[in-house]
Amino acid sequence: MKGDLATDVLKGVSRSFYLTLRLLPGPMRHGASLGYLLARTSDTLADTAAVPVADRLALLDAYGAAVAGKGGAPAWPENLLATAEPKEVVLLQRSDEVLAALGETSEVERALIREVLEVIVSGQRLDLERFTGATPAEPVSLPDDAAVEDYAWRVAGCVGGFWTKLGFATLGEGYSTASQEELLERGIAYGKGLQLVNILRDLPRDLASGRCYLPVDEPWDRKRLLACHAEWVKRAQGWVAEGRAYAATLPIRRLRAATVLPALLAEETLAKLEGAKWSDLEHRVKVPRKRVYALLWKAWW
Repeated sequence: MKGDLATDVLKGVSRSFYLTLRLLPGPMRHGASLGYLLARTSDTLADTAAVPVADRLALLDAYGAAVAGKGGAPAWPENLLATAEPKEVVLLQRSDEVLAALGETSEVERALIREVLEVIVSGQRLDLERFTGATPAEPVSLPDDAAVEDYAWRVAGCVGGFWTKLGFATLGEGYSTASQEELLERGIAYGKGLQLVNILRDLPRDLASGRCYLPVDEPWDRKRLLACHAEWVKRAQGWVAEGRAYAATLPIRRLRAATVLPALLAEETLAKLEGAKWSDLEHRVKVPRKRVYALLWKAWW
């Protein structure tokens, strides 16, 4: 990517994940960073509540088509630009440059990026459709465990698969001592675990907007909700552990550090979520910035 897209713009919208991307070996960094910017753009389209749901769905379809090479970026409506976060607005305004960078990327990497974006956008569309009409007074929850896993796969598990395919495509056999088939399975589980951490951490905030990503029949019943939350904390711990096992197969130090850092952050978050009361969740568990840098050092060594 040219100019400051891979630095200032990326850093503005990726927060701690920017550290992971900067650690990656050069051959892999471009595709991973470009994929993140594209996914972050579609995420902004899906999440900007001031834009009506029908309009957001139309924007996601148009943007998905642009990523697939079937046209340019859509014209962004004023209510989107007026209410999105300032750094997200910058990303939206430069979406033509991001799409142009995709067009200039190698055919293999471009195909991988388009493949993962198609899955991610499908998850974002499903999210909007599922929660249409949900309110704090009448929240909507996911129907069962399979729906939770499917959602986690669409928005993050597929990224674990993309990361693996991109690694082997750009670094060859030097990417890992394990086979691509083995790492695909671990990578998908790892990605689902990271998304599940977000779901568990953001439970009260999501519920305040009428969304419950856990399979609870009565999401207003906090006792049931916390019991379900505890079960999924254990599931998340197992999936995140796959990230450590995945990273252990990577011989390049900076690649290993980049891959294991999200697992270290997730483990700290899950430790705080384990046995948490509702009041703890309402304060939103978060790893302090100072601790993020300490874990970065740990990941490197």
